[in-house]
Amino acid sequence: MTTFEVALGGPTDWGIDTSATTVFDFDYKGGRDQLLRLYDKGTRRQWIGSDRLDWSLDVDPEGPVGMPDELHPLFGTPWWDKMTDKERVEARRHLEAWRFSQFMHGEQGALICTAKIVQTVPDVDSKFYAATQVIDEARHVEVYSRYLYDKVQLVYPLNKNLESLLNDVIQDSRWDMTYLGMQVLIEGLALAAFGLIRNAATEPLAKALNAYVMQDEARHVTFGRIALRDYYPQLTQAERDEREEFCVDACYRMRDRFLGEEVWERLGLPQEASDYVEHSDLLRSFRNYLFTRIVPIIKDIGLWGPRITKAFTDMGVIEYAESDLDAEMANDEMAAEELDKKRMRHIEEVASQA
Repeated sequence: MTTFEVALGGPTDWGIDTSATTVFDFDYKGGRDQLLRLYDKGTRRQWIGSDRLDWSLDVDPEGPVGMPDELHPLFGTPWWDKMTDKERVEARRHLEAWRFSQFMHGEQGALICTAKIVQTVPDVDSKFYAATQVIDEARHVEVYSRYLYDKVQLVYPLNKNLESLLNDVIQDSRWDMTYLGMQVLIEGLALAAFGLIRNAATEPLAKALNAYVMQDEARHVTFGRIALRDYYPQLTQAERDEREEFCVDACYRMRDRFLGEEVWERLGLPQEASDYVEHSDLLRSFRNYLFTRIVPIIKDIGLWGPRITKAFTDMGVIEYAESDLDAEMANDEMAAEELDKKRMRHIEEVASQA
């Protein structure tokens, strides 16, 4: 089966014009210790998708990812209750295909943005770390696309809200806006979404895939925090206000990214179903949870003015400002390491039985 037979419409490519300035930094000895340590960690934590993940595992086409039905946005609704078993299979499959497709497209956006950071950021230590992230993001695109095309065999086009934000981030010529849009907002929200799947999925390949990607993404978000925390105190209040406005607008667009209208339309459900999902308690809780990483990061980098605090209060996520971000990142590292230990024990058991 070819990719064109399993893909669901959408363009085959997308071009964005940019006016970025390439910057050379000849101060090769002036790197920040914290960032150079992160660079060293990034080089040592590289992994190969075909080796670290067990692609021989079968994925149940009737429930890829293995998320409980109770977490499906339509579960318990009249539309779900009227579905046949076959229709519920399609509802599960399409939702996970759509969700993982947005992860895949977002990772390609991160690949492009990080390559842009290498080009535009003025500090050589940032260029060093960003170079490690470029290969991380390429690997993430690879493993998500392999899971979708080989296992789920269904791919959705880029969501319009994510497309809009990527367009803004890539077009902006200022290096810090690339960091803010990608390293903080898109990656921060993705971390929370990955975590839900890592913690709730019962299908081992999807669970491991998300855990290993999260281990990388935790470093990427730290990279953005270090760079912007050093840079934003140097800006004028007007410049910080502009970036706050961007964060507010981007956060609303990111929240709406997870409504899944494309899925409900594809399944032939009425507009009432889409409206129900948007206002359901389940989706409200899910969308709020997505901000568990973004809120403390934005506070940490110093964009904590009245605009952003009002927006987070209105969204009902201001409480996450006090979250222990470092503890969350450490947990992301440990979860991946535990999966590695489990994988190695399994390999040793198989070898001992041979």
